[in-house]
Amino acid sequence: MGDAVLTLKSTVTCTRRFCFALVLLGVMFSGASESANIVAPERPIPRTFFGMHIHQTIDKTPWPDVPVPTWRLWDSQVKWPDLEPSKGQWRFFALDKYVAMAQQHNTEILLPLAITPQWASAHPDAKSGWQKPGFTSEPSDMNDWRDYVRQVVTRYKGRIFAYEIWNEPNLKQYWIGNTDQLVAMTKDAHDIIKSIDPSAILVSPSATTGRGLPWLADFLSKGGGRYVDVIGYHFYVFPHPPEAMLPLIEKVRQTMKDNGVEDKPIWDTELGWAEPKPFPSDEMAAAYVARSFILSWAAGIQRVYWYAWDNHSWVTIETTGTDNKTVRPAGQAYGAIQKWLSGASMDACNESADRTWTCQLHRGKESQWIVWTADDAQKTFMVPTAWRAQGCTPLLGELYPVKGSNIPISQVPVLLVSGASNTAKLRKSTGIAQQ
Repeated sequence: MGDAVLTLKSTVTCTRRFCFALVLLGVMFSGASESANIVAPERPIPRTFFGMHIHQTIDKTPWPDVPVPTWRLWDSQVKWPDLEPSKGQWRFFALDKYVAMAQQHNTEILLPLAITPQWASAHPDAKSGWQKPGFTSEPSDMNDWRDYVRQVVTRYKGRIFAYEIWNEPNLKQYWIGNTDQLVAMTKDAHDIIKSIDPSAILVSPSATTGRGLPWLADFLSKGGGRYVDVIGYHFYVFPHPPEAMLPLIEKVRQTMKDNGVEDKPIWDTELGWAEPKPFPSDEMAAAYVARSFILSWAAGIQRVYWYAWDNHSWVTIETTGTDNKTVRPAGQAYGAIQKWLSGASMDACNESADRTWTCQLHRGKESQWIVWTADDAQKTFMVPTAWRAQGCTPLLGELYPVKGSNIPISQVPVLLVSGASNTAKLRKSTGIAQQ
């Protein structure tokens, strides 16, 4: 499925991707001098790579001004207890509204099927974390689970693009059952969904952080991978920077390989930052958003769902103001990085020994480069003559002509472009609108 290939450009030789991941982690956090190279998937970057969570579009949050190609409906009041608060009593008002809204905006929906209503719970009095009693348990009767899946898929056949089984099952605040039970639930969901809507995509339960690796290994070793089209994972690495995702991605890939499902695509169905709190700056927040999408694609992740457009409590990188309408720099970066990457092909992302990252793109016959440094201090970057770079666009700024061989760079990426004769043509070729 277009896996990324990772290698080292240094005196260290590693033939296994997992070995690369450990060395790269040393580069990022120990200041070692090794450099790294990530060979990205060859195909053009699709618009559906850029996912988002939006919680309150029914009553509080206007539809975003930036494109939202795909939308994960989590923390949006459409979990199983919301849809079926008592046995056989269905409430589809909110989900109907979301589906209609998604169709209006040409947005695909990923719907997690998760959280057991207390009336259906095998442990109705069990309370875990902030969840209501019974919500994190397996169902007492699997027929209730099957009926829930069947009702939802029948109602939204052809309108909901993908279904995800559960959320972060390696955390007790979401799942207190065992892996065998979730494998059985995944199998039942697969059989029902594929019989009703064969084109629908089924995503595995998405474990989270490095602590989720043993759970994923257990799920796959017990055959869970045969019932899903996509492996879901939440590559949370806060408070570390986005580059810290790369070793975790490689460990997930190795776990998949060890269990014979290395050819399945990986979706990061939830990504964001909850630390440090407060976040250092709006500029840095924008940088993290952009670098997260750039590096995820380079490492072979096929979709990323940012968390979240209108969350102002848990997250520290906020994309909107408290009115859920005013777009903050991080939200602007979500729009800008779509314009930079959508439709382009990425050749590779390289990290030099001085922690400067360069990622090469192609749009038709034109070459482009994204450049940033992982260091705190601003640097001067010498633009290679072979690039023939003619214009430079800061992430949240306007395109300007490149004069001379040096440009300033920081942790906020910039886009260098070539192959056009004037600023107007540069704007048109990259699809970047004046901000």
